[in-house]
Amino acid sequence: MIALLALRNLTHRPWRSAFLFLGYGIGVGVMVVLLAIGEALISQARDEKLVGGGELTVLPDGLDVEVMKTGGVGGMWFSIDHARFVYRQLLAAPRLADDVRAAAPQIEMKLLYLRTRAGRELPVRAGGEIPSRTRAVGAMPALVAGAWEDDERDRRWIAPTPAELRHEVDAFHLPPASVSAADRGSWGEWHYFNILSADGKRWAFISFIVGGAVPDGRWGGQVAVTLREQGAGGGDAPDGVTRRFGENLPARAVRFSTSDADVRMGSSGVTVLPDGRYRVRVAGAGVRDASGTVLTADLTVTPAPYAYFPGASLGGEALASGYAVPALRASATGTICAGGSCQRFDGAQAYHDHNWGLWRGVTWDWGAARAGAYTLLYGRMRAPDATESAPLVLYLVDSLGFRAVFRPPAIDYVDGRAIVVGGRTVRVPSRAVMTDARGADTIRVALDVDDAIGTDMRRSFLERGGAGAARRLTTPYFIQMKGTARLTGRIGGVVVRGTGAGFFETYR
Repeated sequence: MIALLALRNLTHRPWRSAFLFLGYGIGVGVMVVLLAIGEALISQARDEKLVGGGELTVLPDGLDVEVMKTGGVGGMWFSIDHARFVYRQLLAAPRLADDVRAAAPQIEMKLLYLRTRAGRELPVRAGGEIPSRTRAVGAMPALVAGAWEDDERDRRWIAPTPAELRHEVDAFHLPPASVSAADRGSWGEWHYFNILSADGKRWAFISFIVGGAVPDGRWGGQVAVTLREQGAGGGDAPDGVTRRFGENLPARAVRFSTSDADVRMGSSGVTVLPDGRYRVRVAGAGVRDASGTVLTADLTVTPAPYAYFPGASLGGEALASGYAVPALRASATGTICAGGSCQRFDGAQAYHDHNWGLWRGVTWDWGAARAGAYTLLYGRMRAPDATESAPLVLYLVDSLGFRAVFRPPAIDYVDGRAIVVGGRTVRVPSRAVMTDARGADTIRVALDVDDAIGTDMRRSFLERGGAGAARRLTTPYFIQMKGTARLTGRIGGVVVRGTGAGFFETYR
C-alpha cells in the first residue's frame, strides 16, 4: 500500500517529487563532506608530524604545510635562516613579552643520512627540540624512563651570555672551497671599530685585517688606524687633518679563530671580555704613519643590549662575502695616543662590525647612525661586473632590539661638496635621502654630511683585493663621511622620529 501511494504521488506531482529528491541528495552529500572533514581534522590533530604544541606555528616562507607533512621533495631542505636570531629578537623578545608566554624552536622529521663505522649509509628521520621550551608550550612527550632536560648547548642557543653572543656572531671564517685558487689572494676579513668624540669633531677608524690566501698560502695581517679632526668649516676647510697609521704583519704573528672573536696581531689585538665588552689594543712600535709617528690605543667598547645585526651573505655565490654587526650601538672608553699626544674618550659613541669575503673590485654604499632612541644601518654591495645597483637594506633597532627592515630602492645623493684626493678634486655627497614603504609602514632617512675624506683605491695600502682589479674601477675613490641622520616614519601604527650622528661610505 505504501509503495502504491508513493508511486501515485510521484506521477501526480513529478516536479515537486524531483525537487524533494534533489534536496535530500544535497543534504546527504553535505553531511558526507562534513563527516570527512571532521575525520581528517581529528586524524591530523593526532598526526605526530603536525604536533608542535602552542597556539601558533611559524614556518619558512613559501612552505606548503601538506608538503611538509607528507615529506615531498619540496619539503626536504627547508629551514628558517638565522633561527636563533628569530627566536631571540622576534618570538621570545622583550617587545612581545606581554603577548607571548613561551616559544619553542623545533625541527621535525628532517631527512638525514647516518654513516656507520663500517661505511654503510642509512637514511634516517631526526628531530630536534629544546626540552624546557617544548615543555613551556605544552608539547613535551610523556617520558617512559629517564630525564630530558636542557644541556649547555641548549642554554647557549636560547640565552647566550653577552660574551658567548659576541663569539657566535663575530668569529672569523675561512675561504669556502668554492673559491678558486686565483681568487684566494683577494680574500679579506676584518674587525672594524669607529669612535666619535663628544664634540663630534674628532673620530677614529680602527681595523684589524686578515688578508690573502688564508690559511695555506701567502697571507698576513694588518692593523690600520685613521684619525680625523674635522676642520672648523667642515671637511673642505684646509685645517681639517687626516692621519693614517698602519702595520703589516706576517702570518706567524697573527692569531684568529673560526670559533671565537679574539684576534691577535703582534702586540695589538681584540679580546672579548667575560662580560661581553671588547678590549681593543694597538700597541708596540710598529703602527706608524708616513712620518714615523707611533700610535697606541687602549679602548673598551661596550655594546648596547639587543642592538646587533646577526650577519648575512652578500653579493651571492660569486662574491662569497659576508657582513655582521655585533655592536650596532656601543660606547667606548679609553685613550688613543699619537706621538706623545693622547686623546681621552669617556662613554663616546662607538660602532663595531665584521666583514669577510672576496673584495676584488667590489664597491658599496654603507652607513650606520644613531637617530634618537633608534639606531639604523643601511647598505648594499656592487660586484665589479654589476650593470645596475640592487636595492638597499635598511635595518632599524631600538632599546628592545630589532624593530623593522626596509628595502629602499635607491639612495639619492647630492654631490654638493668637493675634496682633494691625491692632488685631484673629487665631488662628494653633501646630502642623501632614502625612502621606502612596506604596507602601512614607512621610512625616510635624510643624511647631512659634515665632513668627508677620500682614498684612491688604486694606490692605497689599505686597498682590499688585487691591484689590477682596483685600477679598473670606474669609481676608484672610496669616500668616508661623517654627518647627521634624520629619521622619520611610521612603524606598526607608531610614529618614529630621531636625529643623531653617524658614518657613511660610498664610491666616486
